[in-house]
Order: sequence, then C-alpha cells, then structure tokens
Amino acid sequence: MSKHSKQINTLGLDVSTSITGLSLFVNNECKINEMIDTRNKNKFPTLYDKADLIRDRLVEISKDYEVGQVYIERSLFVFTSGYSSAQILSKLSRFNGIVSWISYDVFKVNPTLVSSATARKSCGIKVKRGQNSKQVCLDYVLDEYQEFVLEYTRSGNLKPGTFDKSDSYIIGKAGWEDWNKKSLKS
Repeated sequence: MSKHSKQINTLGLDVSTSITGLSLFVNNECKINEMIDTRNKNKFPTLYDKADLIRDRLVEISKDYEVGQVYIERSLFVFTSGYSSAQILSKLSRFNGIVSWISYDVFKVNPTLVSSATARKSCGIKVKRGQNSKQVCLDYVLDEYQEFVLEYTRSGNLKPGTFDKSDSYIIGKAGWEDWNKKSLKS
C-alpha cells in the first residue's frame, strides 16, 4: 500500500493500560478500527511492555499512512465514586503520557488531548441524564460506521475492547472534524 500523503489522516486513540482503542480516519472515512489488548500480565508485566506493543502497531501504520493529526482521549483527572483510586488515575495518566510521546515519536505530530465529553459534542452525540454514555456512543458508531464489528462472548456479552474501539472512533472522528474546521478557517 502506498503512502496517502495528500489525504487528511487523523489517528484517534482511547488509551488504557488494559485495552487501547485505535481508529484511523482518511478524509473522514474510518480505514482502521481496532483494539490493542495488553491485559496479559505475563506477556506485558510493565507499562513499558504494553507501550512497546502499541509502538509496534503505530510504526506499522506509519509505513502505510502519513498521519497528520493524532487525537488522544484525555485521562481522567477526578475521582468518580466507585471507579478509580488515586493510584489507578496516576498509572493511567503515566501510560497516557507514554503513548502520547510514542505517537509523537512515530508520526512527528504533537498529539492533541481531548476529553470524551468534548469529542462527543464535536460528533453531535447527546447523552441524556441516566443514559449509559458508552452505549450511546456505541450506537452512534454502529449507525455511522457499517464496518464496525460487534463480537460477543459465549454468555452473550460484548467482548472486551468493543467500547475501546467505539471510543477511539469518536476521538478520531472528533479530531478529523476539529482539523477540518481549523483548515476551513485558514
């Protein structure tokens, strides 16, 4: 595959220490939507081992696509009751920084950190009070991106990584929209 240097290529990442979602947009069309699974503690005992796997995938992408924009979901900064401890937030923030640096190193583009709320707003997604924002975003992606693959476990639940892929799609789409609006103002 040849480099697509004349097209607008935007990478969206939903970074997590367990599963990282990745979506690549070329002129508002999603060309890659996948997850990078780093849950195996024997294979990936440290954050750096996990980061190496992500680096490897980004390097593969850089061989086929010239990425001009990288958007990464900003890690949480506040405690949410029942969800995150200070230690987990710190670890996630460190890992987000490592992946941000890797994306800069691979693509030579300053990554833009964007909150999930900002990304949803940019895509026109409205989450009503009481709704599950992850499910609302997944429904949006399923409506917009026909190639999105839903996989289920034997017990009928969504396989791990589904929401990460969905979230990376929203981040990448919002990034493309953001870049396009900026380019129109020029």
